[in-house]
Amino acid sequence: MKPISAFALAGICIITAVVVTAGNYSTLLTRYPLPFATLLLEQSFWPRVVISLVCGAGLALAGLLFQRVLQNPLAEPGTLGIAAGANLSMSAALVFAPNLLVMGLPLLALMGSATAIFILVALTARQGFVPLSVILVGMVISLYGNSLNTLLVLFNHDYLSDLFSWQAGTLTQSGWRSSELLFITLILALLAALLLRRPLTVMGLSDQHANALGMSVLQVRIMALGVAVVLSAMITSQVGIISFIGLAAPAITKACGLRRFSQQLIATVLAGALLLLLVDQLALRYSPTAGDIPAGAVTSLLGAPLLLILLIRQRAVSPPQIPRGSSAKPTFTTLQLSMLLMLLLLVLPASLWFNREPSNAMALHLLAWRLPRVIGALCAGMMLACAGVLIQRLTNNVMASPELTGISSGAALAIILTTVLTHEPLASLLPAAIAGSVIAMMLLFLFGARSQFNPEKMVLIGLSFTSLASSLTMILMLSGDPRALMLLNWSTGSTANIDEEMAIVALCIAAILCPLALLMQRWLVLLGLGQLTAQSMGINLRRSNLLILLLASLLTAAGTLLVGPLSFIGLLAPQCARSLGAHAFRQQLCAAALLGGLLMVLADWLGRNISWPWPISAGLLTAFIGAPWFLWQQRKRSN
Repeated sequence: MKPISAFALAGICIITAVVVTAGNYSTLLTRYPLPFATLLLEQSFWPRVVISLVCGAGLALAGLLFQRVLQNPLAEPGTLGIAAGANLSMSAALVFAPNLLVMGLPLLALMGSATAIFILVALTARQGFVPLSVILVGMVISLYGNSLNTLLVLFNHDYLSDLFSWQAGTLTQSGWRSSELLFITLILALLAALLLRRPLTVMGLSDQHANALGMSVLQVRIMALGVAVVLSAMITSQVGIISFIGLAAPAITKACGLRRFSQQLIATVLAGALLLLLVDQLALRYSPTAGDIPAGAVTSLLGAPLLLILLIRQRAVSPPQIPRGSSAKPTFTTLQLSMLLMLLLLVLPASLWFNREPSNAMALHLLAWRLPRVIGALCAGMMLACAGVLIQRLTNNVMASPELTGISSGAALAIILTTVLTHEPLASLLPAAIAGSVIAMMLLFLFGARSQFNPEKMVLIGLSFTSLASSLTMILMLSGDPRALMLLNWSTGSTANIDEEMAIVALCIAAILCPLALLMQRWLVLLGLGQLTAQSMGINLRRSNLLILLLASLLTAAGTLLVGPLSFIGLLAPQCARSLGAHAFRQQLCAAALLGGLLMVLADWLGRNISWPWPISAGLLTAFIGAPWFLWQQRKRSN
């Protein structure tokens, strides 16, 4: 395909941005009296326009530097966890150590960004910064940081609700201070990038070429990363998290046919400035309440599809194989399974009776409130664990799970959209959750087929779905809808909304679907030997794959409806079962189901008691374990 004309594309962007901005300018003049409109123009509108241009240019420059240094077209502050690290650092300082605010938000943001990039480099350096692994680790760091930040908002909602709105990437201004600070930072970063122009051009070839020319690759990489991290942290400290721009601007520049780094540098900065200005002015014009939808929330919605497109264009790599039940000697015994069952039977009544509670509380009344939550947590843990085993076996990928492959997020998206459009209560949304999870599973395998089901790429596709669901939840949270806080609590894994009716339905569904998973043993064992082998043994590939996917989707939908999309039980339970020696399918499925139920019940009990009387969502507690576990497993694979 012939490259797009850079001048034509720039002209379209400039004309559109000017027209929309002029329209907002005229609206402001006609809506308010002239003296007040003049004040708004001088202290709010024009500073907002300037900071949109500056932040867009800065994020585009940071994305270009990250992509050039890491040789990764998917790299930008959002996908690397840099922005999430800065955001979390500022929130934690505000809640736990407000005295640190005297240091200034930029320095706090820089500390968080530096921590995130240090963890990223430490986990991926031994792999030689393989592109998919870098983005995978970065997005899990981002997911983990955003989950922690969400927990802080839930615990301190009264005085952090405005912070939540700001962190979503708002460009609303009340003066010129932020614009001036970020403009100076952008100029310094541009000068540094221009000084590094020649070494970065050489690095674009390969590290070997750079070393042969006597250039210190490590030194250049550290300097360029330092510039990008500082620029990202400064922008995040002033306007919150704004994604997509660091991905889109370099991608557009390359689509225009610009190959020289010096050309890309100027064109990317201009493209980023125009893109963010256009997005923000469109959000300002079409927001139902005069621009209260942050630009960062809008760019997040655009970023997930762009990430999917870029992932599809990545070169396919054959996935590494993992040990299957046919080659591994099972060491898991019936005694171990019985001990797990006994432990679960002991934990269930303990979680009901041994709790922190008011001194004058009536135990039976509290028991009637706790019992549905415990039953719901148990059923959700078992179903998500079974779904995790099915997905890992089918994809031959031990890092797959309903949460990381986007199946849970598909169910969450369907639940959120149905709640907004139909005003139905959460308990009646199981059909919507099933439809969402089935669609997500089909899309996942449609995209995965193009990459030969590469494990890292499939998880990244799933994380793109997760990012899209999180963006929609954020927009709903900021819309003023009274159901927003309820959906935010649910999305973090709270069991507080599980009533007696939901618990009974969940128990019936788990009693039907979990045993059905045992019937998939023959298909999964033969599919593990290869599709051609399975077909030669009489397996109908289309029917078997469809039924396994459908069962996994049903299990995921029911579990997600109960405890939200981010529990990580589908990742943790199968891994724990395998570590106990349960390698055969039937053994792993039974052990994982018991472990999943046990982990979720324990998480629910800890959430009710660890910071009583303020509850912590069970899903967040398991996510805090699951994300580090995933990163640790990723590091083990690289050794």
